[in-house]
Amino acid sequence: MSQTSFDVARSAMVAQQIRTCEVLDERLLERLRTVPREAFVPEGQRAAAFADAPIPIGRGQVMFAPMLDARLVNALALTPTDRVLEVGTGTGYLTTVMAGLARIIYSVEIIPEFKLRAAVSLAAQGVANALLEVGDAARGWPRHAPYDAILVSGALPLGPDARFRESLAVGGRLVVIVGEPPAMEARLIVREGADRFSERSLFETDVPVLMNAPRRESFFF
Repeated sequence: MSQTSFDVARSAMVAQQIRTCEVLDERLLERLRTVPREAFVPEGQRAAAFADAPIPIGRGQVMFAPMLDARLVNALALTPTDRVLEVGTGTGYLTTVMAGLARIIYSVEIIPEFKLRAAVSLAAQGVANALLEVGDAARGWPRHAPYDAILVSGALPLGPDARFRESLAVGGRLVVIVGEPPAMEARLIVREGADRFSERSLFETDVPVLMNAPRRESFFF
């Protein structure tokens, strides 16, 4: 595909997939129109960059479908002053999208080669307000807390560790996918006060479980 074809396909993705799922934040929609999603897709799969389906990126991980990406970021309601934690850098696509909506992004990736590839992609897009780190953040990443927003880009079967909640600033939002396949749901948790949180279900979905996420033990007799 030519660059013009990619641009047309990206605009169609926003009009036909994203807007139809009630993602109406114009700042987010503009990022989705302008960030070249195709540049983050593994070589050989770029023609599928805008399909309404996840794309395998190796090591059992996937790049979420465009609609899911948009709905998760939309739920964070990012502002230009926000400090954001992203758990699971992956290709760096969502890191790049969010970098244009917030003040700074701290993104943690457990797979070193993913982090290295994402760093190259972010540099190519001129992203200067994202710090990429290698580590296991399945139980939280308080290193740069407090955060105004946290996005966990993989399922947590038992729900988020208390350290995620404790890392939120008052007014901070945590978007996380909870459950085991195929029964999962995205949830929004908001820190309303020092010891007060609200939580609500957003929608059902099914994504890979975050690497090293705590799970219930299985017993066989």
